[in-house]
Amino acid sequence: MGPHPHGWWIVLHLLLFVFWLGGDLGVYYSSRFVLRPSLTPEARTTALKIMSGLDLCPKICLVLFLPSGVTLMALEPHGATLFGVPLFQPWLVVLVWVFALAWLWMTVSDHHAPGRRRWVRRADWTVRIVLIAVIAGAAAYTMIAATPFGVETNPRWLGAKLALYALAIGAGLGIRLMLRPFGAAFGILVTTGSTPEVEKALKRSVDGCVPYVWLIWGSVVVAAVLGVLKPGANL
Repeated sequence: MGPHPHGWWIVLHLLLFVFWLGGDLGVYYSSRFVLRPSLTPEARTTALKIMSGLDLCPKICLVLFLPSGVTLMALEPHGATLFGVPLFQPWLVVLVWVFALAWLWMTVSDHHAPGRRRWVRRADWTVRIVLIAVIAGAAAYTMIAATPFGVETNPRWLGAKLALYALAIGAGLGIRLMLRPFGAAFGILVTTGSTPEVEKALKRSVDGCVPYVWLIWGSVVVAAVLGVLKPGANL
């Protein structure tokens, strides 16, 4: 008998954690070369291309983490209901996947052509804000209620995991805000060369992302631990 399909969904979920964290580590490492004034503008441009290419991986993982997580919850609902109706209906799981694939298209499209389709970036930003609010609300309820959604297995670990996911999405938005001045400053570097002002602007922009990067790393690691160990769960 082959492996249970549930196991493959768990493997996918874990791989998303691995590539999310690994990709982010690569982005951080390559960013150090982008900031190195001793390198030529051409070399720094190459480092930026590497950094951008690596950055697509964690972006994809963040998006797919949502439908893969919902699929796992649907496979083990533990009696979850909403207004007396089973919460994780098959149509709901399909709807989440369709939504996630549309979100993924927006994410990849904006990554390859940033700013070219402004409505895509605005839509993506709106999706993330709404998700943060909805997921944070579900996380708080799951951690506070005695039997959230009628589940009696003490799923507070899942509530904490959801909260960390919302936190990671929010940290990603923080990174976007910090990087807004980066493009203009790097454009000056490539066209007219390095100046103390340009180097200061680049460093301020990239280094300003570091606290948010640490927040994402911590959230991903702790969420992975919670998903594997499920502390406090009555299973």
